[in-house]
Amino acid sequence: MDELGLDGFNAAPAEDLAPLLAECLAVPHWVASVLAARPYSSVDDLLETADRAANELSPEEIESAIAGHPRIGERAKQPGVSASWSSAEQSGVDGRDASLAERLLAANVAYENHFGHIYLVCATGLSGEQMLADLAERMANDPASELRVVNRELGKIALLRLRRVVGA
Repeated sequence: MDELGLDGFNAAPAEDLAPLLAECLAVPHWVASVLAARPYSSVDDLLETADRAANELSPEEIESAIAGHPRIGERAKQPGVSASWSSAEQSGVDGRDASLAERLLAANVAYENHFGHIYLVCATGLSGEQMLADLAERMANDPASELRVVNRELGKIALLRLRRVVGA
């Protein structure tokens, strides 16, 4: 995907930009909020608006957005921009380490059984061991607190991807 730059982002037709924004965070309300605030005077202004909109997601929107993400250590089910980004974001999980892969799978299953959805973390820059430690720590959360943590992680992922869109 070619970077749009801020000027390109501001000038792009909404119908062309909306699918790309949905690759950042698959929540129609978030996409509409980011589009509605154009034009942006700076990348920081764009990111602040996007972050604020991500922090306002409803529990239903969070659950819906989670469904589009692969488990840590797995590939996305659907090809596309989001799948490519997800693979790059999870580069700290080395598929050649069978022991780590098995531990991540077991931890993911335990998390899913406990919370009813996949474990989601902004994996960029984290090793598999760091993700395992984070996952274990989050298992102590109650479901409502954990959903707020997931919301923050979705926001981090969205902002990371949005930076790629504008080349920041």
